[in-house]
Amino acid sequence: MTDEWRGWQEAAEAALYGDGGFYRSPEGPAGHFRTSVHASPLFAAAVARLLVATARELGTDRVDLVDLGAGRGELLTGVLAALPAEGGDGLAVRARAVELADRPPGLDPRIEWCARLPRHTYGLLFANEWLDNVPVRVAETDADGVDRYVLVRARDGAQRPGAPVRGADAEWLRRWWPSAGPGSRAEIGRPRDAAWARAVATLTGGLAVAVDYAHFRGTRPPFGTLTGFRAGREVRPVPDGSCDLTSHVALDACAAAGAAAAGAEPELLTQREALHRLGVRGGRPPLAQASADPAGYVRALASAGEAAELTARGGLGDFGWLMQRPVRNGGPDPGPGAFTRY
Repeated sequence: MTDEWRGWQEAAEAALYGDGGFYRSPEGPAGHFRTSVHASPLFAAAVARLLVATARELGTDRVDLVDLGAGRGELLTGVLAALPAEGGDGLAVRARAVELADRPPGLDPRIEWCARLPRHTYGLLFANEWLDNVPVRVAETDADGVDRYVLVRARDGAQRPGAPVRGADAEWLRRWWPSAGPGSRAEIGRPRDAAWARAVATLTGGLAVAVDYAHFRGTRPPFGTLTGFRAGREVRPVPDGSCDLTSHVALDACAAAGAAAAGAEPELLTQREALHRLGVRGGRPPLAQASADPAGYVRALASAGEAAELTARGGLGDFGWLMQRPVRNGGPDPGPGAFTRY
């Protein structure tokens, strides 16, 4: 820890991904916060159905499954377990986890562990709560109406205004997050736009999906969303490696960047809408089942509760799903990596 003042992007990059950073800790993200992946196996089963549907759209039985920002491999483990039951019988899958942390012990050997995105993906690329952890600069409008970078001190999280925002960052703010007046803040999403465009550019065929906390132009939060999480609790954001640092995603800006990379318009849905399409609904089972099949009724009731949590308004159901298909279809990549048939 030092008393050096740095911009939020640089400070968060070191705190999250540097030596000893938050995302390199042994417990992983699941030790600090709960995502849809951890909320219910229904989420992984829905992704398995999406993978099967993507393979059918491509007219192939041989596809890639890439989990971008894979945590400790929980989503891929769940998808591979669900595949046979979700129509994936006979499908050959090359599963790749993209994550900076070391491979966790005991992970399914069918899952490849990668520090970088594969050069080519033919199938489904899925990024669940990844973009919100791509560090960004923070701007605040001063009393004279000038947007200035916010500087932070890693030791204690103290903040102060820095230089005026110029160049491409200023253009991004004008287009995507205009100032709400003195004292208002914005997270400058250019690094996320670029990261998503790079991810989409790896698709030679199939579908790329980003799932995240989101907001859109016209309804941006006036004071930003930057916060911290530690051990299941929201905490003050201090870039010292002790907590997650996250902010909601300007998903419409990412969508525009992805469209430019893919040459096709994306689709934006809420998680509620997306999971309903994939068969995840929170309806209660018929009461008659309670007497005819008590054990089955209890299981169905628990599943309905989990589905309701995943699709709830005001909760996980409000997450944004950005779905991008490329115009091109270059076919599967014959490069290294094992396909497993299910």
